[in-house]
Amino acid sequence: EPVMRSGTLESGAPVVDWKAVKGPLDPEWRLFGRAASDDKASIVAFLAAFDALKASGRKPGVNIKVVWEGEEEAGSPHLADVLTDNKARLQSDLWLIGDAPVHPSRRQMLYFGARGSLTLELTVYGPLHPLHDGHYGNWAPNPAVMAAELIARMRDDDGRILIPGFYDDVTPLTAAEKAAIAALPPVEADLKRQFGIGRSEGSEGLTASTMRPALNVRGIRSGQVGAEATNAIPSEATISIDFRLAPGERPQAVRRKVEAFLAQAGWTLADKAPDLATRLAHPRLVGLAWGDGYPALRTDMTTPAAQAVVAAADKAAGYPVAVLPMMGASVPIYLMNDVFAVPVVGLPIVNHDNNQHAPNENMRLRNLWDGIDTYAAMMAELSW
Repeated sequence: EPVMRSGTLESGAPVVDWKAVKGPLDPEWRLFGRAASDDKASIVAFLAAFDALKASGRKPGVNIKVVWEGEEEAGSPHLADVLTDNKARLQSDLWLIGDAPVHPSRRQMLYFGARGSLTLELTVYGPLHPLHDGHYGNWAPNPAVMAAELIARMRDDDGRILIPGFYDDVTPLTAAEKAAIAALPPVEADLKRQFGIGRSEGSEGLTASTMRPALNVRGIRSGQVGAEATNAIPSEATISIDFRLAPGERPQAVRRKVEAFLAQAGWTLADKAPDLATRLAHPRLVGLAWGDGYPALRTDMTTPAAQAVVAAADKAAGYPVAVLPMMGASVPIYLMNDVFAVPVVGLPIVNHDNNQHAPNENMRLRNLWDGIDTYAAMMAELSW
């Protein structure tokens, strides 16, 4: 049930009856609702901008083709076929992508790429069933402990991936990309207060850290905790991982490196639950279930088309927008580059603190209005 609040939920902002307001709405108000930011906002902003141009009698300065794809959170399994099958219809000089939030400084933003993605579920096998930890502790291997040790061998406390050769294929940043990162306003201190964290992983800053590959532990499950805890050695432990890939890395190559690392570390790899003979023959058993994954992309920021997008965004915002060589999140925009071989630029509009992928997703009204202006500028004034 969508509701309008006068601010963030964390600040205790109350629900407001925006329909009863006479005059302009407060730009700090927020609309709360499913997919309010990710990605209904960009769809609404585009349509509103198109309507505004039509109402003012202005025709777009470029030909516009619109593609909406609803499977991104499921890995976009059909997008490659759709683009390839409709290549002639979708032939273009530039792709603009409406996904993602703006810079945490609230400055409007463009991004010129996105990291790739690859998921992995690891199951560490222990005894056939939970064992009393008084009778068998210090003797029967504990899969929860083995899982924790395995994670610690795969990444360090600063997020550096310890798997041999993992960074070998990564494409270095260009001088222009490094300069764009250096020009961004600092946001780390404010984000630490906002998130309630006393440190960050590494010392390179938020944007630079999201330019390199990442190994994120999405969750660990083993045994029980709290009131449900029992004095037992669990029978297995599951680790859910998502890798964020940098340009140059391919999912299959990453998979080979991870599996080689596990084998060298003494683990026997299993693609299904092991039988008794397998358990007895191998002291360290781990089951692997890989997702399909896809590679990263960084578009050349110096092309005429890319620079024209920056100029139009700057004019609409009234100031130099933030420019990211690549956002840290993953969307399969590499497909647009592979199929059409043209620049791909991200045009995000929603607030960075929108609770994307979490409860109480929201959209700040100022971001929506700024987004409408930016989309209108792209349609009416983009030229190179």
